[in-house]
Amino acid sequence: MADRWTARETLSAVTDSFTELPCTQGEFSGDGPISWEGYGEARARAAARTGEQESVVCGTARIGGCETVLLAFEFGFLGGSLGERTGDRIEAAFSHARAHRLPVVSLIATGGSRMQEGMRALTQLQRVARQSALHRAVGLPQIAVLRDPATGGGWATLGAGADLTLALPGAQVGFAGSRVRPADADPRAYEAEGQLAAGAVDAVVPVAELRSALGPRLRLLTGGDPAGSPAPVPPPRALGRADTASTGRAAVRRARDPERPRAQAYLADWFEERVEVRGDRCGGVDAGMLCGFGLHAGRTVAYAAQCGTPTRPAGFRTAARLIRLAGRLGIPVLTLIDTPGAANDAEAERQGAGAAIAEVFAAVAESPVPVTSLLIGEGGSGGALALAAPDNTWATADSYFSVIAPEAAAAILKRDPGDALTTADQLRLRPADLVDLGVVRGVVGP
Repeated sequence: MADRWTARETLSAVTDSFTELPCTQGEFSGDGPISWEGYGEARARAAARTGEQESVVCGTARIGGCETVLLAFEFGFLGGSLGERTGDRIEAAFSHARAHRLPVVSLIATGGSRMQEGMRALTQLQRVARQSALHRAVGLPQIAVLRDPATGGGWATLGAGADLTLALPGAQVGFAGSRVRPADADPRAYEAEGQLAAGAVDAVVPVAELRSALGPRLRLLTGGDPAGSPAPVPPPRALGRADTASTGRAAVRRARDPERPRAQAYLADWFEERVEVRGDRCGGVDAGMLCGFGLHAGRTVAYAAQCGTPTRPAGFRTAARLIRLAGRLGIPVLTLIDTPGAANDAEAERQGAGAAIAEVFAAVAESPVPVTSLLIGEGGSGGALALAAPDNTWATADSYFSVIAPEAAAAILKRDPGDALTTADQLRLRPADLVDLGVVRGVVGP
């Protein structure tokens, strides 16, 4: 279990100063909308114990130089539960954020909806979800920090609905709280670390590092122009060989050379700083797909980079998530293409490989921001082409792009396996061939 800091302690940990927004909602009276006996007294005790009048504290602050609206839940006030007055405060905070075009950071510690207010409490989730959706619609970012616990509707709206999600080590995270989940349930599935492994959380960050973690993320996510059309970024310089492959088989050998520079080297060379977008929000993580936001030449750029492995459905879904988020925030995209192809094992099919690839094709095709693509290694069939920007894809000299891998092409054509190299020559897959065919714009130099 993570340490349960109060709302004010957490605010002090992540901000230099905090200005609380005025509360304009009506005064609470009696035992509430369903006349729950003793509810008024329970609220009075919670207020005396915590010094708060509701389960959420809302205000503005600067984090890493970025003006931000913060929502901090107070778990000591009736378990951080959401009631009508909580909904009032959250709605007012989001409205203030939109009026001043500010990002929202939610510091979540809640057990869910407040039973003492019945369905009037549960319907606050609709209000919260609407505010989050309105914020997305105007291109403003949201970051959630999952404290302990982050369960029920708070997790299913402000938490899971945020653009980026951080969690404290050991925090309970999940829709089902500890008292209602199955007795034989795997406890790790309801912990921050388990949610990280399942692709539902972008990073697990200790409280002491929250401020330094939030600062760069806020700066990068607010670095776009949702109302405009940013210029495309240029492709990164080549880090590998500069000479041209003389044959298709030579191009394939180069691209498969284990010493060839990979995505990690290109990202480190091109970006000044980076933060990761991790996981597909559907239960999966693909270590062979690196996604995130970075700073290049003073501009925020989103990136999705294949690492030379067969890309799994979770990798494609993460890339689609990244590209769509960049589009909402007005941030240009860079994709690095390097895969022998999409993973084609039985598990990949069960995880929806075709639908996941289709998501990336659609995200690139629909992107309101420019996408720049660089082929840095293997370009294996549709699993590689999904990340390629039409009319703005470039290649390095130690790469190839093919309708299918030479070995697979030989097998489909019922050729001897030894004919794969001859087939590679026939496929016209060299970078120079790709330029001639109009598939790539050019071959980048060092």
